[in-house]
Amino acid sequence: MKITGVKTYLYKPTWNWLFVKIETDEGLYGWGEATTQSLEKPIEACIHNLADYLMGKDPRDIELHWSTMFRNSYWRPTFVVTSAMSGIDMALWDILGKSLGAPVYRLLGGAVRPCMPVYHNGWWFAANSTDDYVTLAEKEVKEKGAKALKYDPFWGTDVFTATEADIKKVLDNISRVRRAVGDDVAIHLDCHSRMTTNGAIRFARAVREYNPAWFEEPLPTDASPEDLARVVASTDIPIVTGERLVTRWCFRDIVEKRAAAAINPDPCHAGGISEMKKIGELANTYYVGFTPHSAGGPVMVASNLHVEACAPNFTIHEFFAPDPPFYTEILKEPFPALVDECLQLPDGPGLGVDLNEEALTSRPYKYHDLSSFWDVPQVPAGGKLGE
Repeated sequence: MKITGVKTYLYKPTWNWLFVKIETDEGLYGWGEATTQSLEKPIEACIHNLADYLMGKDPRDIELHWSTMFRNSYWRPTFVVTSAMSGIDMALWDILGKSLGAPVYRLLGGAVRPCMPVYHNGWWFAANSTDDYVTLAEKEVKEKGAKALKYDPFWGTDVFTATEADIKKVLDNISRVRRAVGDDVAIHLDCHSRMTTNGAIRFARAVREYNPAWFEEPLPTDASPEDLARVVASTDIPIVTGERLVTRWCFRDIVEKRAAAAINPDPCHAGGISEMKKIGELANTYYVGFTPHSAGGPVMVASNLHVEACAPNFTIHEFFAPDPPFYTEILKEPFPALVDECLQLPDGPGLGVDLNEEALTSRPYKYHDLSSFWDVPQVPAGGKLGE
């Protein structure tokens, strides 16, 4: 079997999803995804650059191709190259599974659980005020049955600009959301790297009374593991990090220096299925939890489910509430349903998902401005939720 073609598709529902299709001379093809919320254009170009290496090679030699592409990138670690490799790697696993008539999780050693419990994210994107957060949280719990929520109550703050008044507003937000959903719903807090070390320590102590399930990315991604370890040592709230780190080498210091209670690598840029499996096993040797980042399209989600099913230290899956309608638009067959707050494993050969190429052209690429993460939400005069 030989690789004969590499195609890419950009599709924009919420942010841009970047898909990869690898074709072979035996008619088998595989799907991958390299979504990153920000750098899809250069990553798409890098995928086609790597295609020059892949053409004519056997797609089933996955470890050979991963290690060769990584070595040959020369400048490393580089987010663009590893993201391109990630999408390619998923597609190669998809082909391998199809060639053997087996789902990917079987090839990874078999599942240790039949389904993955979830927390809901993205439900809060339309919020412009604390009142909105409360309304949306209640809706997610009461109407959709969410048992665990994650959100970012820190919008409008940044590392060196957050004031005491800002933090009081954040704490008020969390307090009200906690009262709204009750004590039985887990609340995961995502800081998106908005604090200094001392600021994160002070905040963790202040927020403890609201019993958050975790405190994610308190420090900038390039902060030292030693500083992150200081935050870990200061609180019994689990500290989570890793969605913007790539390869097992970037996670080595995090786990060795006890800089996180759990890690959340992203399969679309950390290195694909091959590397996610290794990162999860690395974390397991230090009894660090494994809860992959899953903010993207159905190929990314399916890849995570296969890896999570095989990871003894997996804890909980990230479920983006706004995305399933778009899955329906581009998938040939329905995605595994959310049942009793758990996602079932895809059981078809390979990744178990297949995309409609024509549908992928229905929502063309549009630049996604991430500066909104740091903007203070503004409600227009007479405005309503989400306007």
